[in-house]
Amino acid sequence: MSDIESFTVEALGRVVGGRAEPTDDNWGGTRSIIRLDGERFTADATKGLEEFSHLEVVFRFHLTDPTDLNLGARRPRDNPDWPEVGIFGHRNMRRLNWLGVSRCRLLKVDGLDLHVEDLDAVDGTPVLDVKPWFAEFGPQGAVHQAQWSTDMLGDYFAPNRTP
Repeated sequence: MSDIESFTVEALGRVVGGRAEPTDDNWGGTRSIIRLDGERFTADATKGLEEFSHLEVVFRFHLTDPTDLNLGARRPRDNPDWPEVGIFGHRNMRRLNWLGVSRCRLLKVDGLDLHVEDLDAVDGTPVLDVKPWFAEFGPQGAVHQAQWSTDMLGDYFAPNRTP
């Protein structure tokens, strides 16, 4: 038996607008709203947030098929040219808790509506937490990553050409 704690997390809002279906690429320019729960929060909850250019958003991959969970190793995007990588070497939705983390541009705060751009979560996605991005929390020192991830994500934030 594991001694790791489990606990319940509640959504504090939802994504409104933007994309209806998740896709692998072209999230650039995607605009949506993070609508915070007006029954639990007042506009005071967002006071001062407009001073920040970016947010860090934690959300639940609510459209993930629970039978598609893979806790072992697999090839990113099932590409045979890329190496097998374990679940913790990925940032995909096939995770035990189906949690996503994204950094997006904050365009406007309108009460409990946070207008954002480049949030890679679809319409209806439960939002679990929103934090302002502090530059000091970015990586310290040199950054490196696997070449396959650079190759795979070349078009991730390319402009979205869908209406």
